Amino acid sequence: MTRFITGYDYRVRFGMVGRLFDRVGFRPLIGWATAWSFDRLRLWIEKEIDPAISRRQAIVYTTARLGVAVVWLYEGIVPKLIFRHADELALLHAAGLSRPSAERVCLGMGLIEAAIGLVLLIAWRSVWPLWFTLAAMPVALLAVAAASPGFLTGPFNPIALNVSVFALAAIALQAARELPSASHCIRRAPRSEP
Repeated sequence: MTRFITGYDYRVRFGMVGRLFDRVGFRPLIGWATAWSFDRLRLWIEKEIDPAISRRQAIVYTTARLGVAVVWLYEGIVPKLIFRHADELALLHAAGLSRPSAERVCLGMGLIEAAIGLVLLIAWRSVWPLWFTLAAMPVALLAVAAASPGFLTGPFNPIALNVSVFALAAIALQAARELPSASHCIRRAPRSEP
């Protein structure tokens, strides 16, 4: 087990506003960044992963995961929950649903997609939403191809979208291994030294 002990302190300026900003913003952020940096050192010592590689891997993971989350959120909220876009309803109608059923299914799908996007953001280390995305993208693409193949030839079509989201999820899963994390560090000073 690798153990680093560090500490810092400083005086806050700008009175009560400065103290409030320090308490809710700056101090937690600097504490997180310090712990995250020390975890990169731990990975270097324990697993021989260069800190520059750890940083790059964390950037790749963050970018890919945020990309997948944004697509799930957007696709759930904008065309399904807010606007109930005609193309969304046409896809469901082509699959054999009546207009009222298509409206309800569209709403349900929007809620599910938005929930998956939120889980991707909130449960940052959980990989099951990424695995779900890998499974869902080919299934959704095949469903569109079977019900409404005409949608596959337009710009920004399901092929381009689903393949891109599949690729981002696969990249995030690959980058998720041995990531540095501030949660691996004890953020409070020990009460007594051994």
